[in-house]
Amino acid sequence: MDQKEQNTNITVGINEKISWGRAFLLGMQHVLAMDLYIAPIIIAGLLSLDSMNTTFFIQMCFLAAGLATLIQTIGGLRLPVVQGPSYVPIGALAAIGGKLGLGAVFGSLIPGALLIALLGYPLKWFAKAVHKIIPPLVGGTVIVIVGISLMPNAFNSIYHAPGNVGHNILIAFVSAAVLIICILLGRKAKGYGTFFRLVSVILAIVAGTVTASLFGTVDFSSVKEASWISFPSFFPFGKPVFNLQAILTMVFIYLVILIETTGTWFVVSTVTGSDLDEKRLNRASVGEGIGCFVGSLFGGTPMTGYSSNAGIIAITGVASRMAIIAAGIILVALGLIPKLSSVITCVPEPVINGIFGVVCVAIVMNGLKVIQHVVIDDRNMMVIGVPILLTVGTMVLPKEILYSVPDFANYILSSGTAVGAIATVLLNLIIPQERVKSVPTGKESLT
Repeated sequence: MDQKEQNTNITVGINEKISWGRAFLLGMQHVLAMDLYIAPIIIAGLLSLDSMNTTFFIQMCFLAAGLATLIQTIGGLRLPVVQGPSYVPIGALAAIGGKLGLGAVFGSLIPGALLIALLGYPLKWFAKAVHKIIPPLVGGTVIVIVGISLMPNAFNSIYHAPGNVGHNILIAFVSAAVLIICILLGRKAKGYGTFFRLVSVILAIVAGTVTASLFGTVDFSSVKEASWISFPSFFPFGKPVFNLQAILTMVFIYLVILIETTGTWFVVSTVTGSDLDEKRLNRASVGEGIGCFVGSLFGGTPMTGYSSNAGIIAITGVASRMAIIAAGIILVALGLIPKLSSVITCVPEPVINGIFGVVCVAIVMNGLKVIQHVVIDDRNMMVIGVPILLTVGTMVLPKEILYSVPDFANYILSSGTAVGAIATVLLNLIIPQERVKSVPTGKESLT
């Protein structure tokens, strides 16, 4: 999907250099606004890891996210995309770990990651497939679906976070309100407008955390107990076991993740006004595969591009890769320095998810920008509307139905993004295009 129109909301371009101080400030905003530790906590619980291994597992996911971000930003996609643990494989990893053990979990991750890399180079199949089956209509719809499917996560985390529900809602409201005010103040191009736009996320986090402290829901005791340094090792949870069934399951999951992360690339492409040409897409597939491969070596889970960071780029107006490289360095540091990662995990969930809700709005709006010039005839209405309907239907699907279907279906139905993205691609391929009828010119009567 080509994005030739430059986005006027971007004040600092992708390849523009900024000071490293500014880069690390912006990079920290990206890291703070991500719920990177949520997926690892869920997976650790499903795999029955003890508290020590859970803490180490979270650290390794931070490390894997940082390495994958640096690989993708510097040598892969070369766009400002932050990588983080995907939610798509949670059910599959839990099933594999429960039946075959941790060795099979990490053994199943390696072949699929290498396959994703091969699709980019040397096969060069990925870009051709994307350009053939994902035109702007599909790409824009997938972006909208990504934003919509993420919104309930923000609300669920607010409602079910520890503490009083009313207090959590107020904390989330304050965090979101401060971010919105900063965005509106940031419309002024110079002076204080630039300041509020650049530090909007940090100000929102500080305001939300201060509000949470008034209700006694902020606890930094774990920071004191955490150690300063923790070095990684290859396969920290045991020697990998290569089980064919587990590998085939994860290959399929990786393909679903690739659809998910392609939607993120479309979001970033739209926000930054960048072209997703064949060379860039193939490099992105390689970067995705290598990032997941390296992460699996250190005990991390499959990585994917986080759409929320594209929303932050839209809010701050800074698309410089230097900021994302700084975010990658910060993530690596979080993986090596447990005290730092403990600070991140101490930020109350309602604070992060109040901000996350506003970011989801930015994602949806950027998806609508892509499809605003598409003619909404009966066909396109179905291609856009039905996948959104299925996404919402998947998000409210009762858990007992998920548990009653085969594992294969469970993996797909556990992700509203995956269901909506697959439906969009299939409907665009299945429903035939209407033939454009030639308009009579009147010259036929002269002959």
